[in-house]
Amino acid sequence: MEDMHKKLSLGLNLGLVGNVFFIVFSAVCYVYYLIYNPESGFVKFLEITAYLFEFSGFASLIVSDILISRTARMRNWLKIGFAVYIVVEAVMMTLELNSYRIDFYKPYSLLLAIIHSVFSAAVCFSFLTLDPDKKAYEVITIICIGIMLGGMMGNVIGIRIYFSIFTNAVAFTLMFAGIKYMLKREIIEIDCYGDRARVAEYRSTFFEE
Repeated sequence: MEDMHKKLSLGLNLGLVGNVFFIVFSAVCYVYYLIYNPESGFVKFLEITAYLFEFSGFASLIVSDILISRTARMRNWLKIGFAVYIVVEAVMMTLELNSYRIDFYKPYSLLLAIIHSVFSAAVCFSFLTLDPDKKAYEVITIICIGIMLGGMMGNVIGIRIYFSIFTNAVAFTLMFAGIKYMLKREIIEIDCYGDRARVAEYRSTFFEE
């Protein structure tokens, strides 16, 4: 149904916007820790700005996940993985922004960076289920996974975990933009609930004579 596809399009738009907010959040974090001074009014302004973009990003992604889950048929791994990813990023960003207050959090941990990047890449790979076997879509998915795995390199050169958060956001921004571009040009198709023509494609003919 057309209404379902409109909701899916809105979900993709919000996914794109949410990740753009995360890019800004990461940039603010970079400046925040570069000039950190607990007595500085500007630093407090940066902290408030970071929280604003963080919350806006999560609000956008949560609604995006709900819309994608309610419109796209099947793809349970994608739906579950993306929901878990949002929760993980929420925890990571909160810890990162408050790491000077939290003793157990290690913002320069190589193991943390590796786990974060590999998990994010796995979630990104699940997006391939939207329309597998389309070469152009496979290429953009591989590129996005590569960007995410590259996020762990920030730790190697001494950058905090927000570098990994930044690379994830860049990769997912590219992913959502790519999906929207390919849908518009009918390079890929995403079947939604109520699409009778697409439902027929899932019906097995194995036992037919």
